[in-house]
Amino acid sequence: MPNSMTAFAQTKEDAECGEITCELRTVNHRYLEVNPRLPEELRQFEPTIRELIAKTIKRGRVDCTMRFSPQFADVQELGVNHALVESLVSLAADVQQRGRNVEPIRVVDILRWPGVIKTPEIDREQLQKIVVDVVSRAIRGVAAARSREGAKLSDLVLERLKAARALVQRATQLLPGIKQAYRQRLEERLAEVREQLDPNRLEQEIVLFLQKTDVAEELDRLEIHLDEVQSVLSKPQLIGRRLDFLMQELNREANTLGAKSVDTATTQVSVELKVLIEQMREQVQNIE
Repeated sequence: MPNSMTAFAQTKEDAECGEITCELRTVNHRYLEVNPRLPEELRQFEPTIRELIAKTIKRGRVDCTMRFSPQFADVQELGVNHALVESLVSLAADVQQRGRNVEPIRVVDILRWPGVIKTPEIDREQLQKIVVDVVSRAIRGVAAARSREGAKLSDLVLERLKAARALVQRATQLLPGIKQAYRQRLEERLAEVREQLDPNRLEQEIVLFLQKTDVAEELDRLEIHLDEVQSVLSKPQLIGRRLDFLMQELNREANTLGAKSVDTATTQVSVELKVLIEQMREQVQNIE
């Protein structure tokens, strides 16, 4: 069963050290692209987070946004980096002297500056366990959502696959009658000048022209490609790129069918096939 590349999941953990939230968003992409957005306290775990995601998600763009709100038992546990504060105040004063209409720096702005507030050390191993748990749960949520969405995409593709197969079968059944009718029309048009032409040469030209306009080979290949699409959809491994390639091949045969068609019936089949193939291609773009 295929997996979709579009999903979302959010998890949260309230621990002694603080609240940790993880949001995972995945969209379609040619390859796997992981984009972590981490606060400074969690940046050290980026390799671990990337590894966790890559174990489950093999293709797509993955945006991993994490937030960390530390909690402390007592405000007295907090400290201030006085050297950094003095540097910031000095720099702010210098900017105010050189610039015009520069607003003075606020205390809250200084306190928000990274590194100004010194917090107690947090147990790294404990924090890593919490991060791994939160991210793992988010990944499982995304994987489940991708699986559900993939099942829906598979049903949509199979529905259009069935319609495309019916069109090919219809054209195949019409083909002998189309050949006979076209040959008859051609012979009627040449009846007036038949006596002036070499009968053998005329027959050769008719056969050659019918061969050029014969679409039986295209219909056979369309049937083969449709069978392959259905077979690929039942496979558990990554199938998105394979399906995308098959959509290109189907579209190529449908175009050739339309180009070689000498009857409105097969022309209509070609048009309807291209519509169905484009609809399938849009769904395939989201399959992992």
